[in-house]
Amino acid sequence: MTRVVLVEDHDMVAEAIGLALERAGIEVVARASTVAAALAETSRGEPDVVLLDRRLPDGDGTALIGQFVGIGAKVLVLTGEATASVAARVAEAGGAGLILKSARLDDLVEAVRRVAAGEVVFDPKLLAGVLDRLTGRVNATGATLTARERETLSLLADGAGTEQISTRLGVARNTARNHVQHVLDKLGASSKLEAVSIARREGLLD
Repeated sequence: MTRVVLVEDHDMVAEAIGLALERAGIEVVARASTVAAALAETSRGEPDVVLLDRRLPDGDGTALIGQFVGIGAKVLVLTGEATASVAARVAEAGGAGLILKSARLDDLVEAVRRVAAGEVVFDPKLLAGVLDRLTGRVNATGATLTARERETLSLLADGAGTEQISTRLGVARNTARNHVQHVLDKLGASSKLEAVSIARREGLLD
């Protein structure tokens, strides 16, 4: 039987996924809602697969993929928004796949089975971008940023906070916060500082 550690900080989401896995004959040996707990449960439970939420209260799960792999588990990352940049980051870290939280539970179960069997599971629409980035053929980082998101990135580079971005762009605070989150997601960054660092490295800032 495939053994899984489920790492998800939203109880309702975790409950639904856990039930779907159990009904499919996949054993959920432990559930965790933080990176720290996930590492402890993985060491203790020795799962075949860690189903890992990308954004957790104590950090970005993607950044610790290598530690889970070092323990001996394969890692399938759960994310709310998938881009080629994020997928490439997962692959570079040693992750075996990436699946959207909005995916059907049947598809998620199948992805877990495939990863446990040693396959790599990425959405076909992202795979070309992942391969291009990993092989260095194409540097697509930031290619999907909208004009407003590029303005937001520029303001982040100037040290602006959400309130300042809201004022400078003439948008509501929540809208500014969404722009910032989209920039982070599209660059595969876990913080504003990392987003700016990636953008400078990739030549996205003048």
